Amino acid sequence: MNGAKILVVDDEERMRGLIRDFLQREKYTVIEAANGEEALQKFFDSKDIALVLLDVMMPKLDGWQVLSEIRRYSQVPVFMLTALGEDRDEIKGFELGVDEYVTKPFSPRVLMARIAAILRKQEGEATAPLSLDGLKLDRVARQLTVDGEPVELSLKEYELMQYFLENVGVALSREAILNHVWNYNYYGDARTIDTHVKKLRSKLGAYGDNIKTIWGVGYKLEADKK
Repeated sequence: MNGAKILVVDDEERMRGLIRDFLQREKYTVIEAANGEEALQKFFDSKDIALVLLDVMMPKLDGWQVLSEIRRYSQVPVFMLTALGEDRDEIKGFELGVDEYVTKPFSPRVLMARIAAILRKQEGEATAPLSLDGLKLDRVARQLTVDGEPVELSLKEYELMQYFLENVGVALSREAILNHVWNYNYYGDARTIDTHVKKLRSKLGAYGDNIKTIWGVGYKLEADKK
């Protein structure tokens, strides 16, 4: 994935520079942050970040706090790069949703190989079709079919449908939907979601009822239990 955007978060400028140099040699685009607050700001300002390299011990917000906040809205791959090598630290990282836990010092070449491997996996998953009952979403053609018949969707309806199909059975808050589909810096009204869900339901025919309203939370796409 040449040009993939990677966020490097570390309060040590020397470490950021070392990682940046290796990433740029592999043709990645690098965004840097020196503390946890800056990391979250840059992450949410850039919707298309492909991977995060995250230190743990940092000022303002530590890596655990940054990871927890990112996981509220995104499943972007996160690598922890840290000097904390105890088993309890590594277990904590995986419990919070980290994809790789890399202790310092580490081999930059091995790190590049791990990054390439997980991005290849992500790229393959990103193009695989999504389906549920009679609903099928072709992410390459960007086409939804209902019982084999193509359905015309607006851009936001398509992105909303994709988000639902990627999270079948998960109660998605309006905040999470708004941030994921309309971008993190969108300042519109949450009623925008309700309007789009209503339109999407009408286009799904009998499957419109599979999008359940979770009162006080948001929405959830469920499989047909008939």
